[in-house]
Amino acid sequence: MWFLYLLSWLALCIQILVVTLSIAAGLYYLAELVEEYTVFTSKVIRYLIIFNTSVYICLLLFEEMPFFTILFGLLGNGAYFLLLREFPYFALSSPGFIGSVVSVVLNHYLAFSHFTQEWYPFHEVLAYFTVCLWMVPFAFFVSLSANENVLPTMAERPPMMGAETDVVSNYFSRKGKKYGLLSMLKTAQESMLPQRVKKHF
Repeated sequence: MWFLYLLSWLALCIQILVVTLSIAAGLYYLAELVEEYTVFTSKVIRYLIIFNTSVYICLLLFEEMPFFTILFGLLGNGAYFLLLREFPYFALSSPGFIGSVVSVVLNHYLAFSHFTQEWYPFHEVLAYFTVCLWMVPFAFFVSLSANENVLPTMAERPPMMGAETDVVSNYFSRKGKKYGLLSMLKTAQESMLPQRVKKHF
């Protein structure tokens, strides 16, 4: 009896490891797709925001959700539209980015407050969190690495004073410094997974 119990815990650990590796591989693949197709990704995120707005309107019409939860959800979608105007670039001091971060935190707080006061089945709570709170921010999170391989433009940042005043030399001087999701996953892959050794004959 005890051996099967221990075996079930071992199986659970293996399943968690497999699910974690699958999620990491999926994120890596999505980040590569986003880098390749930034214009298409922008359109997909725009349609996700429109779909999310229509879901909030349907919740207002057909469900008994609090009005302020719906209102702040719609204001959050407005902040996402502001953030989408500069896509694939993200300025941390822009009103769209600050509004998006504030709306994510505030909407989670309002949702937790509502769902702890009134009982809903678990799948309905998960549906609300997935569609209304996580879908659009996750799309922006995956697309953080999209601006790593975009060609340099004058709108990217003003040239620095000094010898390197042209856009191309500024771009190549900082090309090695990548901080996006894809570069983070590549670093994790190189440090955790064994590397293949090429045989030289």
